[in-house]
Amino acid sequence: MTVASTGGFGTRAGGLAPPEPNPIVAAIAAQRRRQTRRFRIIFVATWAVLIGGLLGALVAAGRIDFPFIREWGPYILGGVWTTIFVAVCSITIAILFAIVGALGRLSSNPVLFSVSTLYVSLVRGTPLLVQILFIYLALPQIIPGVSEVPAIALGIFALSFNYGAYMTETFRAGIQAVPRGQTEAAEALGMPGRTRMRRIVLPQAIRIITPAIGNEFISMIKDSSLVSVIAVPELLWRAQRVGQSNFRTLETLMIAAAIYWGLTIVLSLVQDRLEKRMAESDRRI
Repeated sequence: MTVASTGGFGTRAGGLAPPEPNPIVAAIAAQRRRQTRRFRIIFVATWAVLIGGLLGALVAAGRIDFPFIREWGPYILGGVWTTIFVAVCSITIAILFAIVGALGRLSSNPVLFSVSTLYVSLVRGTPLLVQILFIYLALPQIIPGVSEVPAIALGIFALSFNYGAYMTETFRAGIQAVPRGQTEAAEALGMPGRTRMRRIVLPQAIRIITPAIGNEFISMIKDSSLVSVIAVPELLWRAQRVGQSNFRTLETLMIAAAIYWGLTIVLSLVQDRLEKRMAESDRRI
């Protein structure tokens, strides 16, 4: 017959019982939860009052035509897919530009260092809109075949070329942040320089700069609206086309702004979740 242990520590059969919760700690935790809940309620209520007040004032003044919004809202919303496509393609190519530029900036070869430095300085020293117009309007005068390239491809190239220069410094800092002992250990094992960079340094550097890449992608979503000037049918282009043809620019630009805002909020929440998961994995390591 099995005898249950009934010692002075409140034990169960076969083991110790969990410790009693500290009432002071539990009270502090409950108070923090109440404060957090109250803060969130006030936060949401403040947003609702400000946004609702602005919209209410516009409606009261007769400035917003809701039947027009219902009619043309879906058409404008359809440009979101082109916006996302342009942003995803641009940030992907920009990462490639940034990797090459960062390696050039870290190179001991004076020619590679000079070319990458010129690239970063030139792109960061001129406006993105000028670069888009130059690639779309001026580049065909230099390279005749460019005139046959679709406008969306030229817009993607312009965005990626620009963001690649800005992300070059981010990648350079990420590569330099990798502990030197990692490369020294790989070198001691006889691993060639290119293999060390591909298998040891770059994977760790990309992990370090992932939050920065997320910020750049959120900015890319908004800056992709600039390709509307070269007739790429994305979100802003559709909003301008409908607004100007119907003389209802207020409604169409409000729709476009609300969609851009919603996209950035969703992407920011995704990025915050990703950063928290990465931080938890780092602590486990």
